[in-house]
Amino acid sequence: MSTGLGHEIVSVINKLQDVFTAVGSSASQIDLPQICVVGSQSSGKSSVLENIVGRDFLPRGTGIVTRRPLVLQLINRPATAPQPNGSSTRTFPIHQRLTFSLLTLYTAAQTDSSSDKAANENEWGEFLHLPGEKFYDFNKIRAEIVRDTEAKTGRNAGISPQPINLRVFSPNVLTLTLVDLPGLTKVPVGDQPKDIEKQIKDMLLKFISRPACIILAVTPANMDLANSDGLKLAREVDPEGTRTIGVLTKVDLMDRGTDVVDILAGRIIPLRLGYVPVVNRGQRDIDSSKSISLALDAERSFFENHPSYKGKAQYCGTPFLARKLNMILMQHIRATLPDIKARITQQLQKYSAELQSLGGAMGDASGGNVVLSVITEFTNEFRTVIDGNTNDLSLNELSGGARISFVFHELFNNGVKSIDPFDQVKEGDIRTILYNSSGSTPSVFVGTQAFEVIVKQQIKRLEEPSLKCCQLVYDELIRILGQILTKIQAFRRYPALRERFNSVVVNFFKQSMNPTTKLVTDMVAMQACYVNTTHPDFLNGHKAMAIVQDRINASKPPPPTIDPKSGKLAPGQINGGRDLDVESKKEEPSFFGSFFTAKKTTPSQKKGVATMESPPAIIRPQSALSERETMETEVIKLLIHSYFNIVKREMIDMVPKAITLTLVNHSKEDLQRELLQELYKPEVLDELLKESEYVVNRRKEVIGMVSALNKAEEIVAGV
Repeated sequence: MSTGLGHEIVSVINKLQDVFTAVGSSASQIDLPQICVVGSQSSGKSSVLENIVGRDFLPRGTGIVTRRPLVLQLINRPATAPQPNGSSTRTFPIHQRLTFSLLTLYTAAQTDSSSDKAANENEWGEFLHLPGEKFYDFNKIRAEIVRDTEAKTGRNAGISPQPINLRVFSPNVLTLTLVDLPGLTKVPVGDQPKDIEKQIKDMLLKFISRPACIILAVTPANMDLANSDGLKLAREVDPEGTRTIGVLTKVDLMDRGTDVVDILAGRIIPLRLGYVPVVNRGQRDIDSSKSISLALDAERSFFENHPSYKGKAQYCGTPFLARKLNMILMQHIRATLPDIKARITQQLQKYSAELQSLGGAMGDASGGNVVLSVITEFTNEFRTVIDGNTNDLSLNELSGGARISFVFHELFNNGVKSIDPFDQVKEGDIRTILYNSSGSTPSVFVGTQAFEVIVKQQIKRLEEPSLKCCQLVYDELIRILGQILTKIQAFRRYPALRERFNSVVVNFFKQSMNPTTKLVTDMVAMQACYVNTTHPDFLNGHKAMAIVQDRINASKPPPPTIDPKSGKLAPGQINGGRDLDVESKKEEPSFFGSFFTAKKTTPSQKKGVATMESPPAIIRPQSALSERETMETEVIKLLIHSYFNIVKREMIDMVPKAITLTLVNHSKEDLQRELLQELYKPEVLDELLKESEYVVNRRKEVIGMVSALNKAEEIVAGV
């Protein structure tokens, strides 16, 4: 890849980084390629970055110095130099730019004062939060980093994930984007929060977990590599080591006779991108203000003269690290750029649609049009949910009209069928009703009045499940209302409209319940007021008598057997087990025999005088059913079963139709008219269309994102 193209690609990502940082990176789901620097405190991260830039500009001190992510955008720019006559400047050709940059790092120490002045004109820094202001003095850059950090985190040792964006323009750097992250710590010191270790680790993981991130893990060479905090954290998110590059600092401080050759060869902890050893300024060098240019010269001399590294000195040191990072970043950007373009387009469509749902950039839609639109959208969605024509059908549960159908055909159906007409009316009760319905003259045949009395009582029991069915369907309509209110975006924008909408629709459902419950109640009353014994499915009295008689005959003992020798009935089987010649004839039981127990004549009673007592205050059956009573009771039960089943089938069929007519279909057809009457009024539009604070703030955020994404789309369009 050519230098010009590489510079252009990295600068594209830098521009995108600025665009998304301006609106808040949390608002975007677009991960931009970047190199994040991780390591423990005092591992040499700051020195590595300063060596790459060639300037001393980062805050230093004890404890946590880097308390906010620093997005460092290095931008290689053409160097300008005065002409011999001092009247004009010239720009170095692009093919000489990188050579100039690298050479300058080693020759700056030998330049005269005029060259230093020119370098100051060619190098400066800019902060994104201070647009248009250039910092030629890098000491002032350090002061601004400290000032802005304390403005966001205070003077204590707290940290913040909000980044500081710094651009450095220089002919002495390679175009590169680095993110300096707070150093890992173990034990809180001073004013540091008790959970400072977790806070820092969570922040670092948030950055380096992104697949588009290259991890620059900084580790002191004079410590065991297995104890490296930076490598340990990198392996949590990049276990294969495919996007991690290791930097070994303090190589010059290793014990005599030791080196990092095995690490560089990948024999300890292999990394796909390898390791680069560097030598930074020590604390004594920093205290004595040793220039970075001299430090770079000392680094080059160290590797060229060290017996372990002099054969591979060109692959060691800060200049090689900068070139390697530049190449890695360019290749990484080239690989991810198509996905970035697609994500920008996808996000732009998403936020543009949300902006439209929030009323557009100005939010100045006509009040009447908004209300009409919402009413139309709501009623269309309501009908769709009821009819089951919606596109987002659930795969996991019933919804909408299907739940109403479940109420009709499962809950109500099973509820009515489960009613047993004889769980409350016993056979003794039927016997009493039979006698009471006969009046003063006992009936010769089974009385129909007793049948009607009992069956009407049971029919009235159908009213409770029928009204319960009405209530369940009403509850389902309220459920559908809640789902639609949540689904329509306009209700989030206008909370007053949502509340009023909810009130009007609920009141409409309540009003519709009155004719619904009356119709259902009347249907039960209709069934109870007229017993249609001519119904074709009804089991008439003759059939019932025949069925009962057959059952009674089947339960009787078998007919008497004949003695095969004499050809006569066996002894004891004459006259049903009674021998008329031996036993005296017994009296037949009285008609009301089961209602009292006959008393024997006492010796005190006179002979020839009839025994008669006054009837008791309450007369109840005292003994089991007689054969006649059993037959009559069984006939009545058969008739009640037959007719009650007919009524249950009709109610199971008719109640859902009644509810659908007066509640469900009425809501589908007349709800829109009700909403128009109640909501489309000029005097209430202003009150209803008062936007919520959330919508106003969200619209600002979305407008910012749409603007940023439009800029981003323009930026990547030409690449």
